[in-house]
Parts: sequence; C-alpha cells; structure tokens
Amino acid sequence: MSTSVTTTCRDLAELLPAAQTACRLLFQECFKAGIKNIFITETYRSQERQNYLYAQGRTRPGQIVTWTLNSNHKSRLAWDIAVGPPQSLYDVTTLNRIGAIARKLGITWGGDWVGSIDRPHFEVKSSWKMPKGYKLEGQVIVPSNSKLQVQLVVEDKKEEIKLINTNWNPGSPTMQTEAENYITQAVKDGIIQSSHLKDLKSGVMTTDRLVGLYITIQQRRSK
Repeated sequence: MSTSVTTTCRDLAELLPAAQTACRLLFQECFKAGIKNIFITETYRSQERQNYLYAQGRTRPGQIVTWTLNSNHKSRLAWDIAVGPPQSLYDVTTLNRIGAIARKLGITWGGDWVGSIDRPHFEVKSSWKMPKGYKLEGQVIVPSNSKLQVQLVVEDKKEEIKLINTNWNPGSPTMQTEAENYITQAVKDGIIQSSHLKDLKSGVMTTDRLVGLYITIQQRRSK
C-alpha cells in the first residue's frame, strides 16, 4: 500500500490478524464498559513515514511526536487511538481506563512504559492469543474518526432458540380457535393427519411445528 509520508493509515485491515482481533476485542470491552467515544488514529506506518515523524522536532520544526525509528506500527502490530467529544482528544482519564482494560487482555499499553509514556498507543506480539473467558460477541464497529461511536452488533440467537423450544401459546383465544379451525379443515380435506389436531388441542404443539404445518398445508393446497 503506497501512501505519502504525511498520510495517516487508519485501516484495521492493514494490521496483522492477531492485532486486528486484539484491537476489536479491546474496542468491544471498552464498549461494554461504556466507553464508546474512541476511535483509531493510526494503524500501519511505513518506515518512510516513521523516519518523517522522527525528524519532527529534530531536523524538522514541530514538537517531538515519536521516540524511535523502529516502531511496532511498521510491523503491523500496533494502533493508536484518540477520544472523541465531549472529552479532549487525549483525555487521560479515558485513556487510563482503556489501558486497564488492555492489560487484562494481554495487550501492551504505551501508558505503562517507563520514560517515554505513550497513552494513545497499543500493541501486541504476533503470537498474541485471546485470553480465556473472552470472545468477540458480535461484529465490532471500530470507528476511524470522532464522528462515529463504537458499536457492537450482536445477533440475538437466544430469542430464536426460545421460540423454537416453546409450546404454541398464542395468549389469545381467537387465535387459538383460528388455528384449530385451520388444522381441522386440513384434516377433513385429508391433507394432514388428525394427530396434529389432537396435539394442538392438548397444548403440546410447539410453535415451530405449527409454522411447519402451516407451510405444508399451503404447499399441498396449491398443488
């Protein structure tokens, strides 16, 4: 990927798989802790860009922004983050909270470094594995600007399972009568067996079985 030395890469896909997963897990755990106004400011950084940044405050005007020519950004294992409004960009309280979460996940936090503290910086080794008891619980939306919030999109499978395993109980007498009339007619017409009607009346018919029956009846009627 060729970019100019002045351009920041914020693309998660430019990191190695271990770092991508670690970063998503960190953002997920921040989301769960109520920290949603954070975003990525840099992922992969070429050696050329690292040299350019290193020169700042040394041979180029400006403040010093990096202490090294040999950054983990260029090995695709590091990412920098910032904090969105209403906090300031590098709000220390928020970054300290995120640093504490990172430690639990086995992610190195620049805020723990001695001498050259770098709170917005996080990195992992290429051998990083997700710690026990953690998993990505859905699709983690990792923002790359301050206008977006972290999101966790989880498909609720529990609801599905609950529906499948429950007995048909419409809670409305009219609906129960309608269902009974519908099944009775299908039995009369010889489309399905009478045992289905018996199960419906005795309350042992499951919801998914009733739906399946309905589809079967529709299909057989249309032939």
